[in-house]
Amino acid sequence: MQRRTLLKLGLASAAVLSVAGGAIALLQPGLADSRLTPAGRAVFAAVGRAILEGSLPVEAAAQQRAVAGLLERIDGLAGSLPPHAQAELSQLLALLHSAAGRRALAGLTTDWPQASLPEIQQALQSMRLSSLSLRQQAYQALHDIVGGAYYSDPSTWARLGYPGPIPVTA
Repeated sequence: MQRRTLLKLGLASAAVLSVAGGAIALLQPGLADSRLTPAGRAVFAAVGRAILEGSLPVEAAAQQRAVAGLLERIDGLAGSLPPHAQAELSQLLALLHSAAGRRALAGLTTDWPQASLPEIQQALQSMRLSSLSLRQQAYQALHDIVGGAYYSDPSTWARLGYPGPIPVTA
């Protein structure tokens, strides 16, 4: 194959992937009006349960309330991000919500809500340890958003044995 043909093929492939990725993001964005869409909520609910296993309440109803609170705090966090960061997060969530993106980026064949906790944890671990920096960055973004949003709520501190901030006296 000639170099010119190879370059044309590469450019055409890049264009097709860009259009396909953009179309996915337009069809089911991860954020709308600075809030999580149902697609974004599904991804973060599953990822949150996997990352926070052992920190979430064990009882099902309490765990559901904790995850709902987590999603509300992620909404608040997303709303405070600058527009370019919101766009990147929305694209990441849209990609992870799509079947092709979920398989390519996370290596997860089952949809987020139906995937088992071990499947999601394995997918996240493979992203964390991947040799591709894009997969590692996606993992770090998900991990940091979930951890920051969950532990920013004072009601989560007692389970960790954290008494809260020490009062500062003047």
